[in-house]
Amino acid sequence: MDNFDLIVIGGGPGGYVCAIRAAQLGLKTACIESRGALGGTCLNVGCIPSKSLLNLSENFHKAKKDFNQQGIEIEGIKLNIEKMMSNKNKSIQVLTKGVEFLFKKNKVTYIKGKGVIFSKNDVVVYDNNKKTNYKTKNIVIATGSEVSSLPGIEIDEKNIISSTGALSLTKVPKKLAVIGGGYIGLEMGSVWSRLGSEVTVIEYLENITPNMDREISIEFKKILIKQGIKFKMGSKVNFVQNEGSGVLINYTDIKNSKEETLKFDKVLVSVGRKPYTEGLNLTKVGVKKDSKGRIEVNEKLQTAIKNIYAIGDVIKGPMLAHKAEEEGIAVAEILAGQAGHVNYDVIPGVIYTSPEVATVGKTEEELKGENRSYKVGKFPFLANSRAKVNNETEGFVKILADSKTDKVLGVHIIGPHCGDMIAEMALAMEFGASAEDIARTCHAHPTHTEAIKEAALAVDKRPIHF
Repeated sequence: MDNFDLIVIGGGPGGYVCAIRAAQLGLKTACIESRGALGGTCLNVGCIPSKSLLNLSENFHKAKKDFNQQGIEIEGIKLNIEKMMSNKNKSIQVLTKGVEFLFKKNKVTYIKGKGVIFSKNDVVVYDNNKKTNYKTKNIVIATGSEVSSLPGIEIDEKNIISSTGALSLTKVPKKLAVIGGGYIGLEMGSVWSRLGSEVTVIEYLENITPNMDREISIEFKKILIKQGIKFKMGSKVNFVQNEGSGVLINYTDIKNSKEETLKFDKVLVSVGRKPYTEGLNLTKVGVKKDSKGRIEVNEKLQTAIKNIYAIGDVIKGPMLAHKAEEEGIAVAEILAGQAGHVNYDVIPGVIYTSPEVATVGKTEEELKGENRSYKVGKFPFLANSRAKVNNETEGFVKILADSKTDKVLGVHIIGPHCGDMIAEMALAMEFGASAEDIARTCHAHPTHTEAIKEAALAVDKRPIHF
């Protein structure tokens, strides 16, 4: 019972998917998780609860601000934050139990506790005072990431909070500061802004979402400002002082060296995440890490020890649940003698604000940096009939295609439902589609996806509706 073909350390999206796929392929598999619930950060305190609150807060905002103008008259709308949080928690419980069911169905052994690697074939699990030894032919490290902070800022999850704390506030803060203008900070800032907070984003760089296509990033910021979110760009945070009744933030405007101190009820620190590899014994067993604390792997996701693999947030690449899942499946298939592979050029990214932002492939800035000749096709949702009747006209679709071959190199969308729409373009790029292929594909009318067809037509300067 204590001997396995594969032990996966970490039950998040990468780890549990890897374990299920390995078991499907006939490997005797165990998955170790220390949280007490499967699903990792994503399911418990990340992607899933944040999307629940994003959806609920958007519904609340629409009912309060938009419905009356559209002929749906509602009076006396009020926010019950306790019920909203309860709804979110219920979703998490259902989904984590669902993963446990999938383990049973696929005969994956679920081991609760903290896994520590003692040799390339030995893993010890500590569960309270209990210690159990396991033997295994292969190990996959899928321990994910944890919240980063800035030097001198101590997150207490009361007044100075991380994304975890921002998912569980018991009342709407009057004034909320978000340090960091990335995906997570903007999503959580949007939630609390819709529920009534006065939100200010303080960002060190001159642009929000710095790795995103610049044109999309600029449009995104304009829309968020229109929604009432304030921005302090090019601002260096000097200190954050917790005063019990609130929090003081002192920052310097980098351009003019002007210093300012502002007071907030809560401060969300959202400056990124770092790999979580603490207590795994990696140095002792010979697993190497880079200067950023990420585990070094080859193209087959093997570490320096050939039967120890690593996936997800602990290795390089975007810290995205679906990227970890793809790597988990690839490793399982490699271990079963198949050709597991991840196409890192076609991994979509989505920001689930309103409107959503979705991207896949190269940005215009990256193509310029590579001196690659490209064409651009754009189409605004303002000219899309479905978006128009739904009062969702903000944003546009942007397609980048190779000037010579017309192959689609990157797609960037800001607008309604584009988190779902980007899948069409990821699939097209996976099959090496040209902009002409997209333009020649019949899209149902009236749908938001017609904006993709029109943007593809615009690559060749022949859109119909704009």
